[in-house]
Amino acid sequence: MFGKILIANRGEIACRVIRTARRLGVRTVAVFSAADAQARHVRLADEGVAIGPPPARESYLVIRRIIDAAKATGAQAIHPGYGFLSENEEFATACATAGIVFIGPPAAAIRAMGSKSAAKALMERAPVPLVPGYHGSEQDEVFLQKEADRIGYPVLLKPSAGGGGKGMRIVGASTDFASALASCKREALSSFGDDRVLIEKYITRPRHIEIQVFADTHGNCVHLFERDCSVQRRHQKVLEEAPAPGMTVERRHEMGAAAVAAARAVGYVGAGTVEFIAEPSGRFYFMEMNTRLQVEHPVTEMITGQDLVEWQFRVAAGEPLPLAQERLAIHGHALEARIYAEDPGRGFLPSTGRLVHLSPPPESAHVRVDSGVEEGDAITPWYDPMIAKLIVWDETRPRALARMREALAAYRIVGVASNVEFLGRLVASLAFATADLDTGLIEREQASLFPPARGVPAIALYAAAAAILDGEAATAARKGAEGHDRWSPWSAADAFRLNAIAQRRLVFRDGETEHPVTIDYADAGTRMSVDGGATVTVEAMRDASGALALAIDGIRQSVRVVAQDERRHVFLADGVHVLTYVDPLAGIGEGHGVEGGFAAPMPGKVIAWLAEPGSDVVKGAPLLILEAMKMEHTITAPAAGRLVGYRFGVGEQVSEGAELVEFTVAKA
Repeated sequence: MFGKILIANRGEIACRVIRTARRLGVRTVAVFSAADAQARHVRLADEGVAIGPPPARESYLVIRRIIDAAKATGAQAIHPGYGFLSENEEFATACATAGIVFIGPPAAAIRAMGSKSAAKALMERAPVPLVPGYHGSEQDEVFLQKEADRIGYPVLLKPSAGGGGKGMRIVGASTDFASALASCKREALSSFGDDRVLIEKYITRPRHIEIQVFADTHGNCVHLFERDCSVQRRHQKVLEEAPAPGMTVERRHEMGAAAVAAARAVGYVGAGTVEFIAEPSGRFYFMEMNTRLQVEHPVTEMITGQDLVEWQFRVAAGEPLPLAQERLAIHGHALEARIYAEDPGRGFLPSTGRLVHLSPPPESAHVRVDSGVEEGDAITPWYDPMIAKLIVWDETRPRALARMREALAAYRIVGVASNVEFLGRLVASLAFATADLDTGLIEREQASLFPPARGVPAIALYAAAAAILDGEAATAARKGAEGHDRWSPWSAADAFRLNAIAQRRLVFRDGETEHPVTIDYADAGTRMSVDGGATVTVEAMRDASGALALAIDGIRQSVRVVAQDERRHVFLADGVHVLTYVDPLAGIGEGHGVEGGFAAPMPGKVIAWLAEPGSDVVKGAPLLILEAMKMEHTITAPAAGRLVGYRFGVGEQVSEGAELVEFTVAKA
């Protein structure tokens, strides 16, 4: 076994590799860009080496810097994780040249599977079942049109050198082929520097099923069963499970044998995944092979009881596979949900910011959380916005589903938008619960997965108000304890009055709607009413974990309220409600027409001014466009006023939090 390895990656997968390395007594070296200097994987590793600026192409993708870091620290091997250089033939070759073990397949295997069209030609000879299509080198448009007509519509156009769903186009008729081909080629050239395409018969309602394979240098090759990765958004996986629902023993044996044949055809070594597309009838076809460990490998680990990263270490060190095929077995059912900093309601746009509050469900024999971040860390625009992978296991699929619903309900994130509530709706949907799976599930279930905005319940407002009162009482008690006269009445926050019942009004905004909460400090306890409605008695207390518990007219329930500036994130059983506290003291002394700036939500580049400096604008008027995370963000006026001027010119780079404009709010 190696004494020290370098991990040529970041985030969740780097932390995952470190966990196994530590258990095996292997020291670890982290590499990091300037943006990741304080990242969790750097904090966990035994050593760390800075490798360049935040853009991946200037740090994590610079082969020379990775090799130099390994040499400088005496690392005997490099684990590439997934993404970045994990399937880079040049990197695998550079490791071998430097005398460093690449914890992955031989460069030749990476090369063989790097081109989708070449891989499919190889699989055809293996033989491994292929989707009817054209995978050749001829790229003449007229020829490709004829091939599509021969295959029969609908067909799927895919970049030959691509992945991740980029450039894919579904063509429903011959008349649409030319425009779809041009669009596919443009995106392929932009994303991969290669505009070659392949054509496949488009399978309606397909399932995406992949087989985990493992091979060693002693001629052994096994499969560790299948994973169903059908639930996808933007052609990217979001929920995975193992084993695949409805899989028969015979079909599992067939697919496993085909996957092993594919691995042997390229002289594979290490961990790999052979991906298949399956028809409703059960027929399956080879799609591609990923020559690395997959993001969703934990579900395989949970049902087999094996540590696949440990297997990678042992195989790379020249040891034989830990187990033969006949000793591998499936136990129970596992699900994985990818927790992303993204906004499902806005087309899954990624979100950036600091994780003000991050509280995952507690880990146990049934629940596992693989994460690359902790509370206080930042989700930056430089890398994939994954926060964590939530994995659950139980004896049966229905019980695992119940575990997942419970775990998602307990996941609390403040500081960035997240897909946690969306995932909760997804696993609770009838289609997913009944295993009515295919890659179009999310599109089919739009109505239930993207419901209209719900109104804020009264309990959320009671909780927000109670949290403010609790915070005020704690602050008063602290100041009293710090003062000279701990018994001073000015140190109390109990609303005592000599001759009357104290009353107070707190206002919270839900979107554009304001909700006043009236508070009466009565002898029988604090009483509240919302929007002038019925009055209830509200008793607030803290439990041992610090969570706020409310007893409303004697009925107790736990809530969690997290403050972020003026916002109050109220976590209830039905999800999170974000309320804005309208502070009556905010703005006092500032006067009307207060001058203020507009902070950049993330690092980016100003690409356009949309209003004239010195002009009067109405609320919502677009002021400038900021390009960040490969998307355009329009900065608008929050109120009517005057645009005094811009602080950055078109084409200038700005950092997160930079004030973009000078603005004066109009007098009321």
